[in-house]
Order: sequence, then structure tokens, then C-alpha cells
Amino acid sequence: MKDILDFLRREGVSENLLGEVEEFRKEYELSPENKKRIPPQEYNYYGKEVWEDAISAILAGENLLLTGPKATGKNVLAEGLSQAFGRPEWDVSLYINTDASTLIGADTFKNGEVTLRKGPILQCAEQGGFAVLDEINMAKNESLAVLHATLDFRRIIDVPGYERITLHPATRFIGTMNYGYAGTREINEALASRFMIIKMPVISEEDLKKLMISKFPTIRPEYAGQFAQLFSEIRKKCEGGEISSKALDLRGLLAAVKLIYRGLNAVSALRLGLVNKCFDDFERQLVNDMIAVRLPGDLSAAKIFTDR
Repeated sequence: MKDILDFLRREGVSENLLGEVEEFRKEYELSPENKKRIPPQEYNYYGKEVWEDAISAILAGENLLLTGPKATGKNVLAEGLSQAFGRPEWDVSLYINTDASTLIGADTFKNGEVTLRKGPILQCAEQGGFAVLDEINMAKNESLAVLHATLDFRRIIDVPGYERITLHPATRFIGTMNYGYAGTREINEALASRFMIIKMPVISEEDLKKLMISKFPTIRPEYAGQFAQLFSEIRKKCEGGEISSKALDLRGLLAAVKLIYRGLNAVSALRLGLVNKCFDDFERQLVNDMIAVRLPGDLSAAKIFTDR
């Protein structure tokens, strides 16, 4: 966990805020079991202003809603906040059939008795974790209404037939949402009012290059820049309506670079990670052409990485 605070200091995040984060950690100690739920640090989110906004909201006791288009790092930031504050994380993937029993829990039999099988929201509330409500606008508004008292100033969960549960003071909820996916809808005002909302900016070429170098320390800077520029060009084509957002896949790009490091030809790796995400022949050809303009067909790991 120290590493991410060191990273935030290098990014220029306010030292006052980071000092409060360290105090937060000290105040709310974790059991060894819950420490295992702190997500591992795979990627860092780059963006000083967004980090400061998010940290300030968490310290103030507020919940967060991260909105924005594809590949803006919503889930990366959510995991980073759990790491920074040293809190266990519960990931709740929402969908059309989400209901109260999915979120809170339901009756079950154990040792011949009816007992409550606790759902992720209830577990998170009791342990003082951070619950990441992924794609919150996929679930029906009426299903999420069961969380209204949990998300507002009352900070309670009423489970019928059981005692009222008061949230642990460290508990926070972080929602993510992306407009345009199949099955998404507008969230209602009652739910939106229970969050501080951060509109996530698109990652800049410079920040994507830094992300590449941090993830792959032996990548040559000029090639990290080429991959960042390629991704930026794909984004511009998406924004201009020339292609859909299927090829705009940051996870796919990073996975492709992993494949290159393992020995796969760069063009073949990018075909697997980006091009084949498109199901339209015209789109695939357009993305193929963008790759061909930037990268030679025989580009290998030995040219891209210093240790291959």
C-alpha cells in the first residue's frame, strides 16, 4: 500500500490529503482476513486532479459515482482508492435482474436453522470496506431503491426479520457507469443525489505512455509513444463516428503488449487485442490500416523491449 502513496506523491497529489489518508488507515485497522480483500496494484490511474477530487470526497464521508466513456479508467481508479485507503473491496457487478437479495442477502438453511446468507453490500457495510457498484446504470432503479438508506446520511441497512445494521464508519460506495452500452439507462435523481459525481476525462497520450512504461519497465520510450499515439488515433476515429468503440479497448492494448513481450509479432498481438474486437469488416480493415502505418509487419519484442 505504501507504493501507491509514493506514486501519488510523484504525481503531485496534495500532501495534506495524503496525510489524512494515512490517518484514515491508522484509525481503521483491518483484520488479516480483510487485508486479503485489498485489491492488488496492477495499474495506476494517472490524473492528479481526479485523484484529489476522489480522495477529498472519500475523506468527507461521501460516496462516489465515476462516469465517463469507455477506457477512461473508472475501475482502475476505484481499485486505486481501495489500495490508497487500505480498505477491503467488494465488487458488485450490476445487471437487469439485480434485486435486494443479490445485494443485501437472503434466507438460507444452515445447521437445520434459517439464517441470513449475507450479500456483498451487507458484508462490506459490516467490515468497513469499499463496495464498487460496477455499471450502476445496468440495474433497475427500483432494485437500487433498497440502497437509499444505505447510501444517504442514515447509513443503515434494514433486513426484514433481522436487526437493523449500522454501517461501519469506513464504509464507502463507488459506482461506475458508462453510457451507450446495451442495457444501460439513466439513473434517477434520488440515486444520483447520494453520490459525488466525477466525470472521468479520457487518458492523454502522455499519461498512457507513462502507464505503458510503469507496466512494462523495459519498453523503449519511442515504442510506448507509438502505442499511445495509435490508441489516440483509434479514439479520434470513434469520436468522429468513423468506427464504433469496439476497438477502443485499453485492456486489449495492454494485453497485446504483454503478448509481444512473450514473443508474438507486434501486428499479430494487436490484431488479437484490438482489431478482432471489431465485427465489421470495414472497421477491422480501418484499424488494421492504422496499425500498418505506424508499425512494420516484422516488428518483434527484441526491437520494442530492452531485455528481449
